[in-house]
Amino acid sequence: MTEPERIDRYFVDEAGDLTFFDRLGGTIVGREGVSRCFVVAAALIHDLPALTSAMESLRARLLGDPYFAGVPSMSPDGGKTALLFHAKDDAAEVRKEVFNVLRDAHVEVYAAFRRKSAVADDLRAHFKRTHNKLGSDFIYEELVSSIFKNRLHLASETHIVFARRGKSNRNIALSKAIALAKTRFEAKWKKGIDRPAVISSSTPSETVGLQVTDYYLWALQRLLERGEDRFFNLLAPAYRLILDRDDTRERPYGEYYSVSSNPLSREKMMPVI
Repeated sequence: MTEPERIDRYFVDEAGDLTFFDRLGGTIVGREGVSRCFVVAAALIHDLPALTSAMESLRARLLGDPYFAGVPSMSPDGGKTALLFHAKDDAAEVRKEVFNVLRDAHVEVYAAFRRKSAVADDLRAHFKRTHNKLGSDFIYEELVSSIFKNRLHLASETHIVFARRGKSNRNIALSKAIALAKTRFEAKWKKGIDRPAVISSSTPSETVGLQVTDYYLWALQRLLERGEDRFFNLLAPAYRLILDRDDTRERPYGEYYSVSSNPLSREKMMPVI
């Protein structure tokens, strides 16, 4: 009996940014309003049509609720909740409704992050050794390849949609990261991956899967940067794997948190601040 065809659909987004220095070369990490971590997450959505329908139905219901009349983020002209769910912009009452939908959804989240202070140190050390500036795309490639290195052989095809925001185009970096993930898998297990990975880009307003990833990223980022775990705990079963690349207290490659064997918690993680 032949194995039934299975297509895994991942939606990839990032939180934080890759800006480390001001125009004079000073480190800006730690300043007010500057993110302390750079996080990449991939949400594997098992029933995309059902979750898309649930999210779109929720938005339609909320937009028709007179309770939200006059809320700026709900204005059709505001380009926010009326257009898409975005955890940072959504009202607290809206976030609660989205969390309720996500808790019932069949989603697996795989994430990896770097502390920007550690990355800034790496960039300075590289410049001191080589007198050449190192671009920041290597961080994105490293995190994406860490997420996918053991995921690309599991399905007949793997479809990966990554967020395209503004002028940022991660197509080249993501393609290199997926190629690196395959190389690492093949080097470790001494066998190749002959199953295709189809890469495309979209925007959150066009693709509900990216809105879903945004919510998981937001909850994780609140835990990492503020020590606020109540949103993360709501969705905790979905976080199948989280790599803290800079926590080398036990292992040189970082700390892996797994929902099944080593769940991430505020008390367990190495503090970001």
